Amino acid sequence: MRDYLSYLVRHRIRARPFSGPWVKVWAKRAINIGGLVGILYRATRLSLRGVKIGPLSVVGSLEVNGRGSNLEIGSGCFIGSNVALFLHDQIVLGDNVVINDGCVFLTGSHDVRDPRWSLIKAPITVQDYAWVARNAIILPGVTIGYGAVVGAGSVVTKSVPARSVVAGNPARVVSQRTSAPFSYCPVCFVAPFEAWVGIRRN
Repeated sequence: MRDYLSYLVRHRIRARPFSGPWVKVWAKRAINIGGLVGILYRATRLSLRGVKIGPLSVVGSLEVNGRGSNLEIGSGCFIGSNVALFLHDQIVLGDNVVINDGCVFLTGSHDVRDPRWSLIKAPITVQDYAWVARNAIILPGVTIGYGAVVGAGSVVTKSVPARSVVAGNPARVVSQRTSAPFSYCPVCFVAPFEAWVGIRRN
């Protein structure tokens, strides 16, 4: 919690007291105070469950099934609401990762060829600046590479190369991201943060 508050105070928008911009900034902060409290509460609750969560990561309503210690979230990540994480094995998110609403991460399944229907499991890794769009499903053993994008509603059965854009069921490469190394800050687009620091892209 201290990391969040310290960052917001140090990087806050500064305006001349009682000027028009100052009034506007503080009005936005007042409106968004409930959202900021929610962000701090959810991060603290995850930490108490054993989740490793990096500085400034913003997490919505997560369904975390399994040991919290199997989940590692890097710094500056944004995870939306109604995201389900099944922690039969590890899920590791790098820095500045975006996971939109309704996504499902499955680290375990059952072997349909085994008459005993045994559990099979494998970790999921999402590297820095990757974006998993709304309602995507990520299956066991997948690595989503640096800066890759998973389209909305996709079912990802195989690892996604860096900077690739994939879509469909099963997901296939449909294009590439060709921009220079990424430097944006996903959480700075979240209203309670933007009210304090504005939108910063690096």
